Amino acid sequence: MRTLNLEISLPCIPARHLLTLNPMGKITTHVLDTASGNPAAGVRIRLTQCGQILADTLTNSDGRCDSPLLADATPGPYQLIFSIGDYFRAQGTPSPFLEEIPIHFLVEPGRDYHVPLACSPYAYSTYRGS
Repeated sequence: MRTLNLEISLPCIPARHLLTLNPMGKITTHVLDTASGNPAAGVRIRLTQCGQILADTLTNSDGRCDSPLLADATPGPYQLIFSIGDYFRAQGTPSPFLEEIPIHFLVEPGRDYHVPLACSPYAYSTYRGS
């Protein structure tokens, strides 16, 4: 029997790039009404993946969901749909410009995603929060 000795050199990978033991992450959000300067309570939010609804909930008085929209998000594409037109009509804005705001994003393995929405009746902004 012959023994083969191999020497392998691996590149140094910073710890922040290594996957955690759990390859799934969580998805959370919150909604801010920039016209009033307040959290947007009562906004309907749906989380979908490939056309399938994974979560359907309303924001609480702090503009947040009571729990993560998805606690075990597998890698891949997702979509958040904010029913913002209903919210602004309930606030007394008779004919808001925005009806639904869809946000498409990709989830990477082992990462959490906080996707907030800041909006007024006529504009919105989002970002990847922490």
